[in-house]
Amino acid sequence: MVRTTELKKQFSDAKGRWVKAVDGVSMEAKPGQVFGLLGVNGAGKTTMLRLLSTVLQPTSGSGEVAGFDIVTQSEQVRASIGFMSTSTALYGRLTPIETLRFFGGLYGLTGRDLEKRIGASVERLGIGDFADRLCDKLSTGQKQRVSIARTLLHDPPVLFFDEPTAGLDVLTSQSVLGFIEEARDQGKTVVFSTHAMSEAERLCNHVAVIHDGVIKGEGTVQELLQATGTNSMEKAFLRLVESESEGSKAAESGGTKNEGGAEREGGSPETNAEPTVGESPQ
Repeated sequence: MVRTTELKKQFSDAKGRWVKAVDGVSMEAKPGQVFGLLGVNGAGKTTMLRLLSTVLQPTSGSGEVAGFDIVTQSEQVRASIGFMSTSTALYGRLTPIETLRFFGGLYGLTGRDLEKRIGASVERLGIGDFADRLCDKLSTGQKQRVSIARTLLHDPPVLFFDEPTAGLDVLTSQSVLGFIEEARDQGKTVVFSTHAMSEAERLCNHVAVIHDGVIKGEGTVQELLQATGTNSMEKAFLRLVESESEGSKAAESGGTKNEGGAEREGGSPETNAEPTVGESPQ
């Protein structure tokens, strides 16, 4: 289970203005389901996942993952999750086997248990043919298989996928999506961020449309279609985002809300680096 209540994260941008990357998000993702965060680049998806995985601390609000508080029980949260994105790097000088042993050790796995899990992952994901090749020499698809194995090695109950198919070819993307479906069917809680409507329609039991750090609408795909009076997720998404954008233009004379719209991996909207984090007064 993943649950948040009025979760907020604010950054100070390069001009000293407060930027609301996540603005009062309340959500609940359940075991055996895929909860989709659907939004454009810079909408707040990556910041949400970084808050849930305890990489960032919230400005205000609360959240829990697998029953653990994301602020006061961060160590337990990290032990309960697997996190994967296309930007998740592998150590180029290690082989897949060495990579899995390294991360297995970080997860507290040792001895026969670790080797058994590595063997099962290698067989399950078809890594055997390149298991002893340096990661620097692997194709993109092969690297993604290793990343998936690393994500699932400790059998976490909760999985976070941050646009895991971005930049991948069709075959590799289908392999990743199939793996997410398998994790869902095994009863894991999956939170999946994407800007691809087709992926949301295929995978998600529940979808939250996020824009400028705010949830604009949520429900099943069918519920969102009915609520917006549309016949496709693309049209439903545009209806939700554009209606809010038109209404917010007149009210923008006050504070800055995610100005520029570029989240940049949870950082400042104007740089690709981690921001200088200062908590704004509430």
